[in-house]
Amino acid sequence: MRRVYFDHIASTPVHPQVMEAMLPYLKEFYGNPQSLHSFGQETASAIEEAREKVAQLIEADTEEVFFTSSGTESNNFAIKGMTLAQRTKGKHIVVSAVEHQSVLHPVKSLEKSGFSVTEVPVDSFGLVDPEHVRKAITPETVLVSVMLANGEVGTIEPVAAVAKVCREMGVLCHTDAVDAVGNIPVSVITLGVDALSLAGNQFYGPTGSAALFLKKGTRCLPQIDGGIQESGKRAGSENISGIVGLGKAAEMAQEKLNVRGDMVRSLRDAIIQRMEQEVDHVILTGHPKNRLPHHASFCVEFIEGEAMLLNLDMKGIAAASGSACTSRALKASHVLLAMGLDHATAQGSLVFSLVEENTTEDIDYLFEVFPEIIERLRQMSPLYPKQEEE
Repeated sequence: MRRVYFDHIASTPVHPQVMEAMLPYLKEFYGNPQSLHSFGQETASAIEEAREKVAQLIEADTEEVFFTSSGTESNNFAIKGMTLAQRTKGKHIVVSAVEHQSVLHPVKSLEKSGFSVTEVPVDSFGLVDPEHVRKAITPETVLVSVMLANGEVGTIEPVAAVAKVCREMGVLCHTDAVDAVGNIPVSVITLGVDALSLAGNQFYGPTGSAALFLKKGTRCLPQIDGGIQESGKRAGSENISGIVGLGKAAEMAQEKLNVRGDMVRSLRDAIIQRMEQEVDHVILTGHPKNRLPHHASFCVEFIEGEAMLLNLDMKGIAAASGSACTSRALKASHVLLAMGLDHATAQGSLVFSLVEENTTEDIDYLFEVFPEIIERLRQMSPLYPKQEEE
């Protein structure tokens, strides 16, 4: 049976060159980077080299990059650290209604500590209107967080325009760019944000490798105490091999970003076109043009996403329904509901995400088996026959 992986938005494979770069730091170079001896200085030097590569990928200065264990940690670090550092100024946070749970849950946690939160709505494509952000800002607002690209529907948000509003209003701006960095060009200079989260497993780096960009002069309280690592911002012995892998992945992404984008965009467009032509009652979710190049997402009416995933998996095809962090929740996506879809339709979410190793043969195989799966599942759906009779 053919096996096809279309779930790269959840995690990409570690590239062989990334693995090769990591191996010496799993076998030969094991000194603690905080140690003064030569063993420690070897690993400390490797970490700083990786920091420079990550900084170059997003056009930041090296001292503005802080390594973390995941995109979720980076988001928590930014949201909690930046707001708590400003709590004497105000206790109001603005986020979009389609943020990842690693942004929404921290702000809910902060609500229990006396902060208030405003969720800005989105349109039917999942786009945030920067003017809605402006209207949501109050004299008490200390932070605005709007993601750069949505992993569930692929929409790329107007973060530069949002950050401009924030600067005009004197408010800090953070963006969750986990699904964007390494897949599209990202520049903290162009965006004008004060903080940005990224993760290596979105662009061939190892799981457990991530970073937070903090603009010079931005106050952010540590969320992990107990050591002086990362300039005192994040305590704990460094994940040396993971950081080296992240640096190598960042270097490769910078070199091949445009080529990767062109290759996966044509595959993505082929999936969208064939889905519209070969499967009935399918809704493309997210913006039709302003979306991640490797991302195709749909709602298939009258069927639950979990049923489609299980049936695809039995045919050797891996896909997703919603984000990886909520895929087992068995409830409608808050992103799709915020975009105006009803609960029943939102339950039929399906996401295909690609890398350049995917092929047209992979897509041919998908559409060899998918229409049959949909037909079989719809025959079991209590909603489908009723709809056909109307």
